[in-house]
Amino acid sequence: MDAAAYGHDFGPAERFPLRKISAGVSDVGRRRKVNEDAFRIDDELGLYVVADGMGGHSAGEVASMEAVETLHGMVARNLTAVQEMDSLAPSSVRDAEAASPLHRAIRVMESAVQAATYMVFGLGESNPEQKGMGTTMSSLLLRGPYAITAQVGDSRIYRVREGVAQQITEDHTLVAWQIKKGLITEEEARQSRQKNVITRAVGSREYVQVDTRSLTVQSGDAFLLCSDGLHGYLDDLEIAELLGLEPQDAANRSVELANERGGRDNITSVVVRVV
Repeated sequence: MDAAAYGHDFGPAERFPLRKISAGVSDVGRRRKVNEDAFRIDDELGLYVVADGMGGHSAGEVASMEAVETLHGMVARNLTAVQEMDSLAPSSVRDAEAASPLHRAIRVMESAVQAATYMVFGLGESNPEQKGMGTTMSSLLLRGPYAITAQVGDSRIYRVREGVAQQITEDHTLVAWQIKKGLITEEEARQSRQKNVITRAVGSREYVQVDTRSLTVQSGDAFLLCSDGLHGYLDDLEIAELLGLEPQDAANRSVELANERGGRDNITSVVVRVV
């Protein structure tokens, strides 16, 4: 967790909570018959989620939808804890302390992903055709001067600030682990037949390790949440350029580009701008 990692980057006129403008698009792509992606946008709550399901007999579609709805419901039920973030001071080191509103909100996000994991796992155990189903999950909470991410799998969240795109989540894939351990190079990873092997998923077991992160937010920041059917076709420069558009235009155009470049998987794009 790096609550103050980006320093004191707020002007004296900045006011919190900042307003959010968002849009989302999901498309089946050009190769698949069923869209197993799901997403949820809630500007009032400040919660944004993308999930990419997996499993036979349309189980992936069930997994992603149930996971997204379970997470949203869990966060909404903990509204009081989430609202406490609105009164935080930006970039305060104290915000990261265990008793702080920021820390409590991080725990809410982590618990919500665990609740989604248990729900999807339970549904799979009760239905032989859905047994073993799972989903990736990339979730973003924007409240007060902070963003909180909760991540499982290889969907991604990017932040664009001052025209520069940065991936703020870590892929839970075999090749990402191999790169991290120095076993292969990034060039070798791009050519690997194992690049789509996921090492963590929501629902494939009754518990999953969730990566959480907090970072500061300022007016003008934009965020992209996307499934691997999108980010596999775009580089950081293109993402930065796209997020300079209005959110609906950015979401639409990003999906169009992924389809133009092959559309081998389901494609989901959620764009959020902070103003």
